[in-house]
Amino acid sequence: MQLDTIYFYTASILNWIPLLQEDKFKFIVLDSLIHLVEKRKLEVYGFVIMPNHIHIIWKNIALNGKEMPYASFMKFTSHQFQKELRTGESSLLERFAVERNNRDYQFWQRNSLPIELYSRGIFEQKLDYIHLNPLQAHWNLVTDPTDYLYSSASFYEKEDRHYSWLTDYRDVI
Repeated sequence: MQLDTIYFYTASILNWIPLLQEDKFKFIVLDSLIHLVEKRKLEVYGFVIMPNHIHIIWKNIALNGKEMPYASFMKFTSHQFQKELRTGESSLLERFAVERNNRDYQFWQRNSLPIELYSRGIFEQKLDYIHLNPLQAHWNLVTDPTDYLYSSASFYEKEDRHYSWLTDYRDVI
């Protein structure tokens, strides 16, 4: 990914383990996004946190030290997941154990998928996909996308300022 380019980004938990089913892990994802937005490293336009993956529409706007903000996001959330699991869920932590010389645990699959969004139409298509994800039959998390707390749907549909750290794409695209 490059700076100043908007991407639709999908990242999945290793082996599709539903780590993000619990709210405490969703909060780790949100806290990391908010932190990078507040440091003016990222702009986030839309997101959804599903039980085993995330979708985010974002733009990396400045390096975070020597690394891209998305890399900081992936690294920080992994460290926080590990820290949280060490406090009492060691059997779940062991499901993320890997044999690599640079790490003991891996939480995100390596094939995260960034897709450049080059037009407003494609942007809106991806945003709709994100917002409708919790309604899919195999998830069935809510019946109205704006009722799902871990999504930007209510930000756009109800002008819910609970997610005031988001950037409204209609103001910039």
